[in-house]
Amino acid sequence: MNIFELFLLAAGLSMDAFAVSICKGLAMNKVSIKEMIITGLWFGGFQALMPLTGYFLGSAFEKYISSFDHWTAFIFLSFIGINMIKESFSKDNQVDSSLGFKIMLAMAIATSIDALAVGITFGLLPHVNIIFAVSFIGIVTFILSAFGVRIGNSFGVKYKSKAEISGGIILILIGTKILAEHLGII
Repeated sequence: MNIFELFLLAAGLSMDAFAVSICKGLAMNKVSIKEMIITGLWFGGFQALMPLTGYFLGSAFEKYISSFDHWTAFIFLSFIGINMIKESFSKDNQVDSSLGFKIMLAMAIATSIDALAVGITFGLLPHVNIIFAVSFIGIVTFILSAFGVRIGNSFGVKYKSKAEISGGIILILIGTKILAEHLGII
């Protein structure tokens, strides 16, 4: 696998995390560098951890993992998306912009679960430097996620409620897309 192929793979894997980061930024009043770094570390870390875990699990478990990864991502993203939409209709002006452990863990897992299968594939490919590959994927995802929060926040400040609804819909659509791809619908 050459560097260009690895970059395309990293960018593709990071798109879900990028979209979720944009949605997270929509809910925040103001984004600091610290919040961008925290978001990038969560998503970049899990995008690196999951293929590494998949690599070590090996191809023997591929049929078990691939049978439910799409459902897990769909459920996590839909749950988070529905909560975002529900909160947009709340009379309470406080938006859940938490970067707390439980929320970020759920989002990081949901957006990186497909990377687990990629890691299993890495184990089957000849001449894959797994440390370089997972580091590269993690760094690309970190950068896109950190900037995703800023991009989402720039839009969300002006259209807070509508942005939350849009963000929730985006999360649900991402989960549905993952599910549809794995079921062979699209």
